[in-house]
Amino acid sequence: MKMSRRLFLKSTSLSLAAACALPHLLSEEAPPPLEEFGYGDVQLLPSLAQAQFEQTQAVLLQMNVDSLLKPWRLRAGLPAPGPEMGGWYDEVPLLKTPSGGHGFAPVHSFGQWISALSRGYAVNRDLATRAKVEQILAGYEPAISGRFYTNCRFPAYNYDKCVSGLIDAHMFCGLDADHKLLDLTTNAAEPHLPPRALDRGEPQRKWRRSIGEKNGVDYDESYTLPENLFLAWRQGAGERYRTLASRFLIDDTFFDPLAAGKNVLGGHHAYSYCNALSSAVQAYLCMGSGKHLAAARNAFQMIEETQSFATGGWGPNEEFVAPDSSALYASLTDTHRGFETPCGSYAHFKLTRYLLRITRDGRYGDSMERVLYNTVLGAKRLEPDGRAFYYSDYNNRSSKTYFPDRWPCCSGTLPQVAADYHVMIYFRDPRGLYVNLYLPSQVQWTTADGAQLSLTQSGDYPNDGRVHFQLNANRSATFTLWLRIPAWSAVGTRTLRVNGAPVALKMNSGFAAIERTWVDGDQIELTLLMPLELESIDPAHRDTVALVRGPLVLFALDEDPRLTRTQAQTAERVPDGTWHTAAGVRFAPFVAIDQETYRTYSKLGFE
Repeated sequence: MKMSRRLFLKSTSLSLAAACALPHLLSEEAPPPLEEFGYGDVQLLPSLAQAQFEQTQAVLLQMNVDSLLKPWRLRAGLPAPGPEMGGWYDEVPLLKTPSGGHGFAPVHSFGQWISALSRGYAVNRDLATRAKVEQILAGYEPAISGRFYTNCRFPAYNYDKCVSGLIDAHMFCGLDADHKLLDLTTNAAEPHLPPRALDRGEPQRKWRRSIGEKNGVDYDESYTLPENLFLAWRQGAGERYRTLASRFLIDDTFFDPLAAGKNVLGGHHAYSYCNALSSAVQAYLCMGSGKHLAAARNAFQMIEETQSFATGGWGPNEEFVAPDSSALYASLTDTHRGFETPCGSYAHFKLTRYLLRITRDGRYGDSMERVLYNTVLGAKRLEPDGRAFYYSDYNNRSSKTYFPDRWPCCSGTLPQVAADYHVMIYFRDPRGLYVNLYLPSQVQWTTADGAQLSLTQSGDYPNDGRVHFQLNANRSATFTLWLRIPAWSAVGTRTLRVNGAPVALKMNSGFAAIERTWVDGDQIELTLLMPLELESIDPAHRDTVALVRGPLVLFALDEDPRLTRTQAQTAERVPDGTWHTAAGVRFAPFVAIDQETYRTYSKLGFE
């Protein structure tokens, strides 16, 4: 058996202390970050990703606007017609339950839904989508009031989501052109925000009591605020937002020790503190802070090496675990809450996207595809009544279920994740195009000298290792095409052909470069062999393994599979899409599992 991915990463990565210096990134010679394509520049072709995007957009489009605005209007003392949404979303006296309860977080996902609709409009230019956003914002303006944030359980959390929605409505729908609604929202929320970013815990509750508010809890998320505030500043909303962003950088207890190479992740809420790492990257992009970039890079490395299951997911029971412990192993029997899936993947995709753009390192794309194919792409559908998929279950007796409460937080992030598939696949710089993910799609762009190009990719990746590309161009164009070659793909197991002729792979930081003059109709074919591998849960439990093929984890469908290493590696795919071993044990990828009971890790027997 090859060493596990976690051990491989530990054996090949630079020391964290050395990485903190980042001389090659912070020097004047460092290239600027890769450019994202616009949402509308990329079209998803028929696939699970396209279906998830279209289905989540459809749910948002049919939402009742009065129901969305009802909690805002009630708190502002305005007439509030329309039915309640249900679940976490409503403004009602809370009857607390272990999962939150009805009225747990009024309007918590309001801004996220505006964000997802705005990004959806940027993709498809559907006028009904823009009209929906415009209608929601027209009703929101008169309901903006500081009364909403008074005695609010999660003022920073709600404000952050509203900022996200408003800056996306501005950017993609052309609404709130002068940032009036953003300013009104900030005026209403700011008196109820702490003077600095507060860790979860007693300081939150103590601060809320100090300003005379009764409804404080100990886990509001002020430390996630800077990312969207920096983005608002970059949109031209004013210096106020960069100042606010700087105020909420959680330096003393989080970014400073991370930048110094100290792993302080253990015990922190996994999703929200991963989300905070995107704030650190924005501090680098907006203020040139090398410390914050070092914190983000080091934290990502720590998440990969000390926190991640084979799926790429992390955070059992929503917490990062103590490094070098057996906590991930223990979670296989003591919880069904393995990974907070839509929320966690949203934070993970943002962080890896930022770091890939800055470093041009394919390792971030490798991590992205692990999470994509083994977690969120296999989430159960978001339903119009608010049923939402929340946790990927990695227990030894797992199942896919809906969250007990309607409209939980993952009902806000899943539509954002699905829209963001459009900006995760391709990147560019003045000299070329980078292909990061292998998803059926088409990207269109115009070169600096006016050539109009499109690249269409097809294939059944990751079930099959062959990916096909076709270039269409109005005239010839010289540029470099960069294709990510995953780290799991060994030398000698990958081939590249252009118009049928083999091409040598010239590798640079996980990408293969093809520099040539391209013409209309050029064909590219990448083939990656995908041997079966076994990945241990941790070094202390090397015989507890996940079966992995390329980026794809295969989940056992038998209750207690007993396999040797040799038997596990005999699995072959059968026509129904499952995998069978010579010993008769069945496996399936996460996206193919519906009602079946499954397990992620199996205990190997003796040869």
